[in-house]
Amino acid sequence: MAEAGHFIIGTAGHVDHGKSALIRALTGVETDRLGEEKERGISIELGFAPLDLGDGQIAGVVDVPGHEKFIPQMLSGIAGIDLVLLVIDANEGVMPQTREHLQIMELLQLKKGILVLSKCDLVEPDWLDIVEEEIREQVAGTFLEKAPCCRVSAITGEGLDNLMEVIREQLCQVPPRDSGGAVRLPVDRCFSISGFGTVVTGTLNSGQIKPGDVLEILPAAIMARVREAQVHDQQAPAVFAGQRVALNLSGVTREQIPRGSIVGTPGLFRASQRIDVRLQLLKEAPRPLKFRDPVHFHLGTGRSVAKVVLLDREEMVPGEEALVQMTLDQPLLVHRGDRFIIRSYSPMVTIGGGMVIDAEPQKHKRFRDEVTQRLGDLASGDLGFWLQKLDELEVARIKDLEKQTGTGRAQLLQGLEKLKATGQVQLLAEQWVIADRVRSWKQRLPQIVAEYQQQHHLRHGIPRATLQSRLAEKLAPKGFEVLLQWALNENLIVVNSDLVATPDWQPQPTTEETQVLKKLEQYFRSSGFQVKNNKDVLAQLGLEGLDSETYFSYLVLEGSLVRLNQESSLHMESYHRAEKLLVDIFQRQETMTLAQFRDQLGSGRKQVQALLELFDSYKYTRRVDDARVAWQLPGIS
Repeated sequence: MAEAGHFIIGTAGHVDHGKSALIRALTGVETDRLGEEKERGISIELGFAPLDLGDGQIAGVVDVPGHEKFIPQMLSGIAGIDLVLLVIDANEGVMPQTREHLQIMELLQLKKGILVLSKCDLVEPDWLDIVEEEIREQVAGTFLEKAPCCRVSAITGEGLDNLMEVIREQLCQVPPRDSGGAVRLPVDRCFSISGFGTVVTGTLNSGQIKPGDVLEILPAAIMARVREAQVHDQQAPAVFAGQRVALNLSGVTREQIPRGSIVGTPGLFRASQRIDVRLQLLKEAPRPLKFRDPVHFHLGTGRSVAKVVLLDREEMVPGEEALVQMTLDQPLLVHRGDRFIIRSYSPMVTIGGGMVIDAEPQKHKRFRDEVTQRLGDLASGDLGFWLQKLDELEVARIKDLEKQTGTGRAQLLQGLEKLKATGQVQLLAEQWVIADRVRSWKQRLPQIVAEYQQQHHLRHGIPRATLQSRLAEKLAPKGFEVLLQWALNENLIVVNSDLVATPDWQPQPTTEETQVLKKLEQYFRSSGFQVKNNKDVLAQLGLEGLDSETYFSYLVLEGSLVRLNQESSLHMESYHRAEKLLVDIFQRQETMTLAQFRDQLGSGRKQVQALLELFDSYKYTRRVDDARVAWQLPGIS
């Protein structure tokens, strides 16, 4: 279940509009750490601070740079926040970065925000009304259209108490995050501390982490152990989704974890270089987007250059939306449902964004109706996406679907049960399969059996392993047994030990094969316990080129021979005499050696050893040192 009370607040707005000063006034923390930031009076890197909400709740605050040169840093910080404070200087009003930040937040589909008029001590009250009206016009039609507006001064403290109250009210409406899912921590900072080691920081998107946990760093695909976890510079026994966290990791260096890396549950995630997305091009974009145009791609803390593969058109005009495929020059860990931003290659301005539909698609051919139809179905909802991935996998355990979809187990199971209830998927033992495939398997199963019998008319049925490999190689044995049982219940097949056959099937030897079978049977009958191994028998009878396994299997299943091991066989009459002799011996004595049995049987050592090992496997006898004792002797009539 998600943990309540873990929230991230972010700032946005034009450079020098007072974002850092506001955070300092609310938290007492100076978020500008770098000397250059203090010297120039602007934020360059992300800043972080804890905000005391009262009642023991602490929210993390991310202060983002406002200068146009540092939009990539801003994008790294704004992703994953629960509540945004759009800060506007009361003296200057809406400025270019105010608008670009608002576009970015709209594309990322942020839900909650507060309009903050800063530096209110420097203007007349009447002017504030004019500025707020201008701001309302700019945010009309966005998620901030009905957002509360707070007038504050970081210098005098005016309005700060009211802002804090509004923050609390807004956070009460934010749904908690899922701390029960897989761990996913986008890294926004990585550094080393002498004597302490490598430290990464970020906003934990999902899951929970404890010291001692082993996690995977992607896309580097290296493992690291959590030595210590902190929240707001305080050591924590566990950290949860929705918190700003710092992890001290052992086994990795700072260079192995650049910004944009993901710390996640081992073996669950894979980085992608090809993704399917729903892309929206801003109305304000300076020009159309053409096929294979390069763009700067930003997702979470990661960034890459991407080529836009338009699937159903040659270009997108500003304001259009389309389903497209993107190829990334640097692999990123991407999940279905992730929001992203694109910026033009040069000059770098925000031109659009959208949502990931499929993080591991195949390469698509352009101008194919079936491709766009499939992408449209995938974009319509999670259930359609899960069905598609299940179809691609053929069969999947829940952990396989977690890995392929990037969805938490609880959410997946809930969705799969819905699909099961509507008859779209089935659960075969521990594997999920789309219902159409199961129906196909049920239809094919007796057909495969019948086809095998036609091709192998001398055999009593198809081995289970052969049937499974021909029907559904990826299906686990337990799931295969479910299908077998269904076919049995429908009287479509019969099962005899390891062999599966149609109900009315009987082997159909030809005249020539019947003569060979008769020759073999008579030889084994007449030879008794003096019979040689199978290979020598075939040589003696001039049958070296024979498909011996088929003939010997036929005679065994017909009850004429007993297979002692892969090399030796015995006629059934001789075998029964051996069983009776075994019982007679143990009626007279408690133990028996191989030599004693050989002498009374009148056979060779190898043949007797094979026979006694067969008795051992049937639990007729049990070996003790160099002798055998009776265990569960057969009943002899």
